[in-house]
Amino acid sequence: MDNQAAYTVAEFCAAHRMSRSRLYAEWKQGTGPKIIKIGTKVLISREAAAEWRRERECAASKPGEAA
Repeated sequence: MDNQAAYTVAEFCAAHRMSRSRLYAEWKQGTGPKIIKIGTKVLISREAAAEWRRERECAASKPGEAA
């Protein structure tokens, strides 16, 4: 994945060790990574993945907030 500009949903889930259902739950809650849609294909850019990780780390470090 190092030379690719974006993750597929399956690649993102594998790289972040999360299930597809958890990722879709994150999107439903409004806390999932930003996406790029090309036709019916959903992609997550490396930048969006990094931004999502930073946001999750920040949320996890705040007392009283769920990660």
